[in-house]
Amino acid sequence: MLVQRYKDMLSGKSVIRQLSEFATSRGQEIGYENVFDYSLGNPSVPVPKEFTDVMIRLLSEKNPMELHGYSPSLGITSVREAIAASLEKRFGIPYRKEHIFMASGAAGALAHAFRLVTEPGDEILTFAPFFPEYHPYVDLTGAVLKVVPPNTETFQINFEAFEEMLSEKVKAVLINTPNNPSGIVYSAETLQGLTDILREKSAKYGHEIYLISDEPYREIVFEGVDAPCVSRFYDNTIMCYSFSKSLSLPGERIGYVAVNPACPDAETMVNMCGQISRGIGHNCPPSIIQLAVAQVLDKTADLKVYETNMNLIYKELMDLGFTCVKPGGTFYIFPKALEEDSIAFCQKALKYDLILVPADTFGAPGFFRMAYCIDTEKVERSLEALRKFVKTEYPASQGK
Repeated sequence: MLVQRYKDMLSGKSVIRQLSEFATSRGQEIGYENVFDYSLGNPSVPVPKEFTDVMIRLLSEKNPMELHGYSPSLGITSVREAIAASLEKRFGIPYRKEHIFMASGAAGALAHAFRLVTEPGDEILTFAPFFPEYHPYVDLTGAVLKVVPPNTETFQINFEAFEEMLSEKVKAVLINTPNNPSGIVYSAETLQGLTDILREKSAKYGHEIYLISDEPYREIVFEGVDAPCVSRFYDNTIMCYSFSKSLSLPGERIGYVAVNPACPDAETMVNMCGQISRGIGHNCPPSIIQLAVAQVLDKTADLKVYETNMNLIYKELMDLGFTCVKPGGTFYIFPKALEEDSIAFCQKALKYDLILVPADTFGAPGFFRMAYCIDTEKVERSLEALRKFVKTEYPASQGK
């Protein structure tokens, strides 16, 4: 007999993926260059040349068994050492290899982090708007994800609602900054307020409340925006990182868990990750990709295009009468729809070959997400379609 829980999930597929599939199908009809697909957060800039050069060199010079064999359960030792040294240099936190576990992207890192600190029935809090896949990531561990309603004025933390929901059952708080889908970067004031509450409640409840920091967009931060290192604010921080966005390597599935050295059980937690892998079939990411990223830790893809695209779209949205908090990073923007029903709004946009994602599953009904990781030339062409959509479907908004 098939497991009903997973059968039920077939009727609740990712809205983002469904829209991306629609865009692909529409592209076969009219040419994908004429479909303004803002659905999927797939990096649009190439990997750095340095990464390609490293891959070629490794393939030319290294023993194939070293490149293609299994790595140790926690990851290749030299790679973990290099990442720890890079984090210490960058953030002033004394990481060592004992604090690093190599994972298959941020999703793999999160899968380990959740299982490190929760038992079935425990709660994890996160903040809307949030990445919808957090629900299966958490709920399928046996823990329960609960979502704090958003502060839609700023998309910083809604502290009043957070404190109401922070019960004794909460064992971890999950944050994502820079944030998918809002593009907002949590300020130092926000992080200080959050961690002050976590310390207070940990003492009150007599158990640690861990802070799990999902950081795949850490390097995509715009000019003039301060993006504080989360781990500096709280000893019991578990950093979950991916190279998918910084190096444009989403298909290589490479990232890591970094447990704050100040966390009392940091080294034990990393060793536990190796045992968690045994239970979930993770069994270490590819050796060659581990070795390659370790040699380009100070490099990124050319990320400037994302800020260029953001500025073009933000200006147009403002001119058309939208309400939108200006992103501080990522490649997402999160405007308020021009009607209460954002699903209906995004359906209407399809008539103009604009693929927009309604935000109901992000925990912010009435908003929508645009993933502007596409060519700037295509962004510029999409603006006319956006104008036509708004002026035809929502003429009253032009009087704002």
